[in-house]
Amino acid sequence: MTPVELSRTVLHAVRRAVDAGELSVAVPTRAVVAPPGPGGCGDYASSIALQLARPAGQTPFQVAEVLRPYLLGTDGITDVVLTGPGFLNISLDRAAAGVGLVREILRRGDRYGYADRPDGRVVQLHCPHDLRAVVVAEASARLLRSQGALVRVTAEGFEDVWTSALGVTVDAVGHAPAELPVNVRPVPAHGSDDPLSLGRDAGRWALLHPAAHDRPRTGDEHLVQRESNPLFRVRYAHARARAATRNAADLGFTAEPGPVTGSDTGTLTGTAPLADVEQALLAALADHPRVLAAAADHRAPDRLARHLVAVAEAALPFLLTVLPRGGEKPSAAHRARLALAEAVGAVLAGGLALLGIDAPDHL
Repeated sequence: MTPVELSRTVLHAVRRAVDAGELSVAVPTRAVVAPPGPGGCGDYASSIALQLARPAGQTPFQVAEVLRPYLLGTDGITDVVLTGPGFLNISLDRAAAGVGLVREILRRGDRYGYADRPDGRVVQLHCPHDLRAVVVAEASARLLRSQGALVRVTAEGFEDVWTSALGVTVDAVGHAPAELPVNVRPVPAHGSDDPLSLGRDAGRWALLHPAAHDRPRTGDEHLVQRESNPLFRVRYAHARARAATRNAADLGFTAEPGPVTGSDTGTLTGTAPLADVEQALLAALADHPRVLAAAADHRAPDRLARHLVAVAEAALPFLLTVLPRGGEKPSAAHRARLALAEAVGAVLAGGLALLGIDAPDHL
């Protein structure tokens, strides 16, 4: 069960409780599921009971108690524990959840984590005459559109060289009416280093990776092709994932989601067992839709940039295990690892595209 499917399952539990007369509420359109916070347990947690408590006229814990049996009766859910004021902590059948997640990512491709349809929101982003503000506004617009919003980006001023150097554009330029204040204003980039000289990909990353309240560094450290450069790590992980597909084709096998452990279950990658490496990677991939939604809601493309680094760091040890070694013949486990590698490539490519950054197949 993927996080998207789990969200739908939580909403279905609410609908069943309403139909049974146990809750008297309007069924919400969205149920947020996320990794458990402090004091939580299981694989995911939902605060839906806290959201429904007031309209239901019950305490959050009482609402959670109503919903728990409906969730426990769902395939793929092994346990539901109530914690705090009424958080639903949900444990999944991890093997089935992992296979389902990989299938979902491969089905959606680089649009994994996107909204299924427009949500009716109309958002106006307005920024000052500043390069970083324009880049952040444009990336925020991409994120908002991925979540179903209709977005327009305007700026107080704009330089044509920003388009030729960084590929950034806006919908209109000029002073906005008084009722539309500047609402995208990150700390500007200052100093002797010019982000335009970095080129499109490194220049955009330099401006987008730091949080809006942090001053970006725009030196040539973003061009260094080694692990100290986060952008390099992300693009390198993507290139390794794409290379796995090419090399597997040379060996005569293709991807098929399934269990990634086989006869070499005990093989270590660095210092961690393969099963642990796989679970860390699946957790990072499963978090992608939540990160996209949060980055869009907060106009914070830096959240996506840091998430892509986390995915890459989880993926790089795993990618060493994808292909058979020596005279070993490709097995079902290798096909499953290749499917997971292709899922990594899709998530990294899709995330970089939302930041306006290229994801090359070769580095």
